[in-house]
Amino acid sequence: MNETPTRVYAEIDLDAVRENVRALRARAPRAQLMAVVKSNAYGHGAVPCARAAQEAGATWLGTATPEEALALRAAGIEGRVMCWLWTPGGPWREAIEADIDVSVSGMWALDEVREAARAAGRTARIQLKADTGLGRNGCQPADWAELVGAAVAAQAEGTVQVTGVWSHFACADEPGHPSIRLQLDAFRDMLAYAEKEGVDPEVRHIANSPATLTLPESHYDLVRTGLAVYGVSPAPELGTPAQLGLRPAMRLKASLALVKSVPAGHGVSYGHHYVTEAETHLALVPAGYADGLPRCASGRGPVLVGGKVRRAAGRIAMDQFVVDLGEDLAEPGDEAVVFGDAERGEPTAEDWAQAAHTIAYEIVTRIGGRVPRVYLGG
Repeated sequence: MNETPTRVYAEIDLDAVRENVRALRARAPRAQLMAVVKSNAYGHGAVPCARAAQEAGATWLGTATPEEALALRAAGIEGRVMCWLWTPGGPWREAIEADIDVSVSGMWALDEVREAARAAGRTARIQLKADTGLGRNGCQPADWAELVGAAVAAQAEGTVQVTGVWSHFACADEPGHPSIRLQLDAFRDMLAYAEKEGVDPEVRHIANSPATLTLPESHYDLVRTGLAVYGVSPAPELGTPAQLGLRPAMRLKASLALVKSVPAGHGVSYGHHYVTEAETHLALVPAGYADGLPRCASGRGPVLVGGKVRRAAGRIAMDQFVVDLGEDLAEPGDEAVVFGDAERGEPTAEDWAQAAHTIAYEIVTRIGGRVPRVYLGG
């Protein structure tokens, strides 16, 4: 992009991505690191962030859907890529031909990947996912013997190679939660069974971002880091980004579209949930829920204007919201920072999450395609 957009844009610092990857690698020095770039790298841009992560030493990339993984290959991204969210009839053959590691959680998936491998004339790289207690994807312990046995048989026939055994925590962002120990024990047992039956995984992994930061015994051969790669704390209880040695990579900025003086008693935005108490200056920020800002943060969402943090005055609309400047002055075109880095005195994604009663994961990921990305440090 040759010119910085003037309405609203997300400034993505790729040097911050690199620094965060290096910091996370230092937390798990004996394990490889997977940078998870699903959902357009949590809103940051999958391809630029994937390249930056690899430059900083990430040896694996992770996506949820096969389409996301195939898009990385189409963009020329090489190296190990894994995807894990499959449905029947998915693009198994395309993934196999693109040298993507695919996750298998049940017999239907193993059957489909074997058929695709035969059609492609190639061996599929698969990773078996164990449900150790999260209760989402993954194979239940009661069904594990059947899946492992079938995978070993498929490996013997040459249609698959089992490259990994993995699982996912439910409560790693709550240090000390009893489920953490239960899941670690279940993973150890299910992994031991698979290895006893002939599985020799290249990588064993269960640690996500919070476990990478707080649970060294979970690191095994590979840690899967998602939100932390982008410099956002995976849970307030674990500390701020700065306390965790991370730096936010995204700053969401806008240019004020209008500044005007209004009298006391003037309603602001839909429903007049905000009414001015005195004569004041209102500034219009040209960004709204169509850009990904949560409407439920109306009246609470923070924004930095003129060196001060203000709150959204009244309803956040589809394309715009208002802040009350009081006696302060501003000009159309002045910068508004919706969120960025607390170390720079800016509101954060976590601040918006608290205003919207959600999590910071959702705040950065929901910033939509209408918002241009401007990359620094590329």
